[in-house]
Amino acid sequence: MSITVRMILAEKGRAVVTAKGDTSISEIATILHQNRIGAVVIVGRNDSIVGIFTERDLVGAISKHGAGCLSHPVSTEMTENVYRCDEGVSVNELMEVMTKRHFRHVPVEVDGRLAGIISIGDVVKSRIREVEQEAEHIKSYIAG
Repeated sequence: MSITVRMILAEKGRAVVTAKGDTSISEIATILHQNRIGAVVIVGRNDSIVGIFTERDLVGAISKHGAGCLSHPVSTEMTENVYRCDEGVSVNELMEVMTKRHFRHVPVEVDGRLAGIISIGDVVKSRIREVEQEAEHIKSYIAG
């Protein structure tokens, strides 16, 4: 049985730190720091995903525009074309996409609405647990 995004969300929860597009980049930096996270999902009406702003986006904005960009709305520097997945995606599929595209966070969308977020850490923990379970099954088979 393959572990899916739905299974990870059932275990870790569906809470996602979000903000609106008019939130300042400085406020987003504070949100990232206070929550000890690497990404904030930017939402529009009805919790639709309109962008994502990550630590990499913050560094890029400061690098391009200097500290003055901190007062700009996050919508000016967020990643708008957000890769997202649904709950039925397997961890192996998601790991492949995250590795190829260098993503560390993927929002989960259900019926056009934000339903959770998966980090690379979530994927790694899930995969480790899966490998440990496989090892236990093999040990049981050999011992039995």
